[in-house]
Amino acid sequence: MGLLDSLMGNASEVNLEELTQELSPIMADDERLTLAYKVIRDMFVFTNKRLILIDKQGVTGKKVSYHSVPYKSITHFEVETAGTFDMDSELKIWISGQKDPLVKELKRGTDVVGIQKTIANLSL
Repeated sequence: MGLLDSLMGNASEVNLEELTQELSPIMADDERLTLAYKVIRDMFVFTNKRLILIDKQGVTGKKVSYHSVPYKSITHFEVETAGTFDMDSELKIWISGQKDPLVKELKRGTDVVGIQKTIANLSL
């Protein structure tokens, strides 16, 4: 992934070995990474047990939010693809017990189909 792709927000797959080492303190004993996408500094991390949405905040990115969503809690999801004038797509995930969906913006070039397929395969 080049610098221009990163600045434009295009998602790229992440090296799972490196990410496993980084996330090992927060992972369950029998949990393993399946797939991960990075959009600038934020990540969508799919494990065999949950979806982890990682949001690095601030200028330095030292403040990090880890939002874990167990697949069994996902009641349904929606991916809205980009239109002619709107370059971004949107992912909405409804979680049991919450009225409003979790909404994530997916920049142009993000593998929307791959994310949708991964959620569908892992939440069954």
